[in-house]
Amino acid sequence: QLRLEESGGGLVRTGDSLRLSCVAYGVNFKLGIISWYRQTPGNERELVVSTTEDGYTHYTNSVRGRFIVSRDNAKNTLSLQMNNLKPEDTAVYYCYTLWGEDYWGQGTQVTVSS
Repeated sequence: QLRLEESGGGLVRTGDSLRLSCVAYGVNFKLGIISWYRQTPGNERELVVSTTEDGYTHYTNSVRGRFIVSRDNAKNTLSLQMNNLKPEDTAVYYCYTLWGEDYWGQGTQVTVSS
């Protein structure tokens, strides 16, 4: 059974950095799309960055230039280096993949104080 697990969230100040990690367990094949989403209370989840196994990467405009995604296909891991964090980056960050159906991690809270 495929399972995603995120880690690395926390409370930081404006301008600080954080690194999130996502590990896919229960798979012995290379995943296709792996993405990071985020969600704030009362809002829908929004895409932060999406990657494919062949290296395609798409960032949402609000994080481009500040966030850097890295992917290890052999280990099915996806990391997100978040730099120059802003209060508007505060959210629960979720890892997502699609393999026949949608799979989501449990989420990790990122809080950026002003």
